[in-house]
Amino acid sequence: MSKKNILVLCTGNSCRSQLAEGYLRYFAGDKANIYSAGIETHGVNPKAIQVMAEDHIDISKHTSNHVDEYIGIPFDQVITVCDNANEACPFFPGKVERFHENFPDPAKATGTQEGVMDEFRRVRDLIKVYAADFVQDHVKN
Repeated sequence: MSKKNILVLCTGNSCRSQLAEGYLRYFAGDKANIYSAGIETHGVNPKAIQVMAEDHIDISKHTSNHVDEYIGIPFDQVITVCDNANEACPFFPGKVERFHENFPDPAKATGTQEGVMDEFRRVRDLIKVYAADFVQDHVKN
């Protein structure tokens, strides 16, 4: 059985989709090819890299990619992690399962540095649970 191709799609491919890509890669291991992209590209947010490192997952080599870069990949599953990406999600040919979960955008957090980092950690933890459940329910050997 071939590996599934899974795309995580967000607005800017800077925070939520990067966190999800990191956790999906971790939980799926060699059972799936995980990609993330945005309908725009904003660069990988350094705070996303930092909170993932706190959980021992290195996303520092991730890049911020535009969804058009992956048009030629036959995706089995597409996960949108924000409403904006869900509404703007392009059509993917073939039998593609679509999933959607609207996570808060930690990049929009305001307040003290510690308060902002706490919001990044909170969203990271929400995405971690989602990714673990997703792999258990939808990524089979």
